[in-house]
Amino acid sequence: MSTPCTDEARLSAAVARVLRRHGARREALVQILREIQEHTGWLAPPVLAQVASGVGLTPAIVKGVASFYRFLYLHPVGRYHLLWSDNITDRMQGSRTLAQDLRRLLHVPQGGPSADGLASVGFTSCTGLGDQGPALLINQQHVVTRMDSQRLQALSGLVRDQVPLADWPAHWMQVDDTVQRSGALLSAPPLQGQAVLATQARGVAATLSELTASRLRGRGGAGFATARKWSLCREASVPEGGTRVVVCNADEGEPGTFKDRVLLSQQADTVFEGMAVAARLLGARTGLLYLRGEYRYLLDGLEAVLARRRAQGLLGHGILGMQGFDFDISIHVGAGAYVCGEESALIESLEGKRGTPRIRPPFPVEQGYLGQPTIVNNVETFCAAARIALHGGAWWSAIGTQDSTGTKLHAVSGDCARPGVYEYPFGVSVAQVLHDCGARDPLAVQVGGPSGRCLAEHEFGKRLCFEDVPTAGAFMVFDRSRDMFDVAHAFAQFFAHESCGFCTPCRVGTTLVLQRMDKLAAGLGSCWDRADLDDLDSLMQGSTHCGLGASSTRPLRDTLERFGSAYAQRLRQPRFTPGFDLDDALAPARRATGRDDSRAHLEQQG
Repeated sequence: MSTPCTDEARLSAAVARVLRRHGARREALVQILREIQEHTGWLAPPVLAQVASGVGLTPAIVKGVASFYRFLYLHPVGRYHLLWSDNITDRMQGSRTLAQDLRRLLHVPQGGPSADGLASVGFTSCTGLGDQGPALLINQQHVVTRMDSQRLQALSGLVRDQVPLADWPAHWMQVDDTVQRSGALLSAPPLQGQAVLATQARGVAATLSELTASRLRGRGGAGFATARKWSLCREASVPEGGTRVVVCNADEGEPGTFKDRVLLSQQADTVFEGMAVAARLLGARTGLLYLRGEYRYLLDGLEAVLARRRAQGLLGHGILGMQGFDFDISIHVGAGAYVCGEESALIESLEGKRGTPRIRPPFPVEQGYLGQPTIVNNVETFCAAARIALHGGAWWSAIGTQDSTGTKLHAVSGDCARPGVYEYPFGVSVAQVLHDCGARDPLAVQVGGPSGRCLAEHEFGKRLCFEDVPTAGAFMVFDRSRDMFDVAHAFAQFFAHESCGFCTPCRVGTTLVLQRMDKLAAGLGSCWDRADLDDLDSLMQGSTHCGLGASSTRPLRDTLERFGSAYAQRLRQPRFTPGFDLDDALAPARRATGRDDSRAHLEQQG
């Protein structure tokens, strides 16, 4: 058995190794903390102090960064840390009941590890596995899909017997791509230099013209013109000794979305090719792929693709023999923060900081990563840009609609027979997707995730495109057995949990919305609560620091408008009813003063 002294020495040596591997760079702080935690399980104060000394920051700053990310732990967790995906579609498949059963089987209390430190059980917002849930994330490095009661029993036995994760059944951890319909992006073989060579042959200016002619718009949800963004970055001045930077946003955190996961699995070469094309057009030397923490299990495979491309001369110095074309890509793994899907928050995280959205201007294309001109584009956008560089703008613009060219990938989940990824030309109707995925008697569809739009049956004729119903890719189906209040309630929990806390309207507003929804769920609702919900919705529009806060009340607004009866049955109290016990709230004061007489109690009036 190791002595405490040798254990401390080993820990210190492990921290030192990680610091050396990253050159003790401040901007690598999140990566340093994440990699250390993979060895230590959690970030104890001595670890934080050593890291702070190594990167030249105060322990308070390092602790402040660590506390921002939900996958960085400042308190011990179980050696088997088991997190259930808590997206609404996982709940519909029984994840909450399974989690409760797992806690019972492993003797894990609510909110902490088991007494022996062996296991802890909790929830995370979404694992990007809506097509094969309920899903379980283990130690942020492994996933188990399609959980059920039988698999739960076997899994609890493996944990109790302390079987290493490498020896668990391999098919449990199999993540299927489930491509149900492919098109221009998914049906073509991955690119291995063809788009870069086409760009070189055509020339930088002509390739930008082709991108402009394609009318490609960003696939992350905002829909900004890709050629315009790249041109603005190309025109921006570069600091002395700096470079332009190409960033791929693979922080696919919107619940119900998993199409980027499939692209990273099937078309990683094409993603990196698109980044290389962008680098050639911009004169960029640095590329970064921000991989969401829930996709940590994809890291080794993606690193292998990068290594192969370097060996093939597709990355590094003098790409494909082109003098001066020096560009390489590194991968930054996130640590669990929905807000980092916003491009400026993502850049803050890349720089080793808390992922708080920046005040703009300046925009990232002017001053982004480390103050350098930076483009941030979605995984799907880079795939499309690579294909356009190869085939030309006219080819792409001939697909889809006038204002929404090309194809779009949709991650379909929920109450349907064939969940998975569907690639359609822009302009496909909601009804067509419902038919193709085998949705029976659908009541509603949530398009674009919680921050998108909820559509009722009379709207299924709408088209998925920027000019009708824009989408980042999520397509969650709810049949008539579902209560849309429960759906909106789950989304309210998500937004309250994921608020970065920077601005008061979002930090407080999402909490107040959730409290009102909790009150309705408890059967204590009245017409006053409906008025409060309307006021909160109005208040948060235009008052939050970034767009994520403003979008947090969209599920509330949409379900109130389309499924008002789901709320009406919870607003039947004739008079205002408090959502909590007023007298119980005074209990701490009574304990502090040592009083328990009648005058120390408050009679609650209806």
